[in-house]
Amino acid sequence: MKVNIEIDCTPEEARTFMGLPDVSKANDVYVENMTKAMKSVSSPDQLQELAKTMAPMGQVGLKLFQNFVEGSLAAGGMRAAGSSKKSKD
Repeated sequence: MKVNIEIDCTPEEARTFMGLPDVSKANDVYVENMTKAMKSVSSPDQLQELAKTMAPMGQVGLKLFQNFVEGSLAAGGMRAAGSSKKSKD
C-alpha cells in the first residue's frame, strides 16, 4: 500500500514541526558577510581566491558534505521505516 501525504506549510512551520533550530539570524549574518566579500571583488583572480578561502578543500569538501547529508537522510528514512514496521507487529 502506498500513502501520499501533502503538507502545506511555510519553511518556518516545517522547521518547528521537525524540531530543527531557527538559524535565520546566523543566516542573515552569513549573507551580510558574503555580500560584503563579493562587493570587494573586482577581478576574476580575486573571486577565485575568495572561493578558495571559503571552501579550502574545493570539490572534495563539497562532495564530502553532500555524502554526509545524503547518508543522514538515508539513515533517517531507515529509522522511520523500521519504526513503522515495529508498530505493525
